[in-house]
Amino acid sequence: MNREEIMDILPHREHMLLLDEVTEEGGVAVGHYTVRGDEFFLKGHFPGNPIVPGVILCEILAQSACVLMKDAMGEGELPVYTGLNNVKFRSPVKPGDTVKTECKIKRAKHPFYFAEGIVAVDGKVCVSADFSFAIMGE
Repeated sequence: MNREEIMDILPHREHMLLLDEVTEEGGVAVGHYTVRGDEFFLKGHFPGNPIVPGVILCEILAQSACVLMKDAMGEGELPVYTGLNNVKFRSPVKPGDTVKTECKIKRAKHPFYFAEGIVAVDGKVCVSADFSFAIMGE
């Protein structure tokens, strides 16, 4: 799914749509985002040595997982973060890096969904986390 198709699922738009593409295969969402270097969150984090903030990497992870819930969402509903647990930041992400996310839903009891995932660059894990969502109406 490309950016236009992702926008059919997520309400995020520029400057907060943080996926270039995402696919779903066998219950695993795989997303990609290339850090261009001109993103708003890099301007002050850190001058002269830009590093993608951990919270942004968690947001990329969450956005990629949402493709797994697309069939559970009705008109006017959207997934919202309800929790982040066991988050580990292992390696920095810098401009020019292409992050790859891999997420899966561990369990669900609608409207709650519990997931786990990783963010990696060139096969090296940068972030791992357990996280949860609630599907809510607008």
